[in-house]
Amino acid sequence: MNEFEKQFQEIEDYLKFEDYTLLTKRIVDLTLDTENLSFYQKTNAFLDWLDYNENAIEEKTARYRELLAELHAFLKDKPTAPRDVLVSTSDLVKNYGYGAFGLGPIQLKLHAGEILGLVGENGNGKTTLLRSLCGELHPSSGSITYHFPYTDLYALRTQLVYIPQRTDTWYGSMFENLQFTATLYGYAPEENEHLVNLIITRLGLRKFKHHAWKSLSSGYKMRFELARMLLRKPKLLLIDEPLANLDILAQQTVLEDFKSIAKSPFRPIGIVLSSQQLYEVEKTSDQVIFLKHGKQKNLHESKEDTSVVNSNELIIEFESSLSQRELGELFQPLELVALQFNGGTFIATFPENITVYAFLQHSIDRQIPLTYFRNISNSTRRFFVS
Repeated sequence: MNEFEKQFQEIEDYLKFEDYTLLTKRIVDLTLDTENLSFYQKTNAFLDWLDYNENAIEEKTARYRELLAELHAFLKDKPTAPRDVLVSTSDLVKNYGYGAFGLGPIQLKLHAGEILGLVGENGNGKTTLLRSLCGELHPSSGSITYHFPYTDLYALRTQLVYIPQRTDTWYGSMFENLQFTATLYGYAPEENEHLVNLIITRLGLRKFKHHAWKSLSSGYKMRFELARMLLRKPKLLLIDEPLANLDILAQQTVLEDFKSIAKSPFRPIGIVLSSQQLYEVEKTSDQVIFLKHGKQKNLHESKEDTSVVNSNELIIEFESSLSQRELGELFQPLELVALQFNGGTFIATFPENITVYAFLQHSIDRQIPLTYFRNISNSTRRFFVS
């Protein structure tokens, strides 16, 4: 089963389990994959009907199923896009002067369809790395290589998009701005409105399309920037702190959107995003780079990469009403290596022969009160306390 068929099976499951919100988003994704005006019109007509018939479950299900079948028939023989390398760095270093902050050396390689998460505390180089990758900052040493053709910096910037944490103010309605953007990118008049409507729906902006910038929350302003990005059809998206000022549900929704957009079988893009929400980012990313004082540590990378941390120790983050001394005594039979208290939680390190199941069984047998626990052996969370 190829990638398209696997993704299509997931979409059919959304219909089966009546997850209409995700189903609608993924139908829009499939429609955009067709790059076909007649499907743009057909899906928009369905979305207009859905606005007034949300509770007509039986007819709604039938219409979803019919549209899915037509999209599948059109796309099943379409060639999928290759997952080529988009950008790589070799010993990338950026210095700001003697004694000042320095980033690097950084080694990374990002393919189409992959998400790379940058995590770390504020002031450790995440934004510097993003601005370097987009061409705003020039390396002090080392190199950045873009593995697609371009003639100059302007041509490069048309193929990658950098969205900073604070975006510029815009005027007029969101819909008018996106129509203007689509015109600048060369879309024909007959597809402009259809395409803008699809992208607005895809990013959950349908109810807000006639709103002005000042009436939108910061989260919706960020989604507007994403909408402009999708109109450009970039190869690479670089985005700084997209989860800032979002509640936990909105964070998960946005990250799922990133994942679906990046991994399109026909229009894959590479995404590099920075965030302090490390658990959420780790669940979504194919690679994770932790930056501390500008230095790199990686998770989920190749064995050839010398920046990868290879530790087989079991590291558990947990909360308990017991004191550090009491916990140290209780966990000593598990050959406790270290027990740290950090930010209201305990971080316990055990040798590699101890499993998470042994930790849980030991806690149950000794009735150790645990109000929360997480295995962070393969999480960048452990770098924050080591």
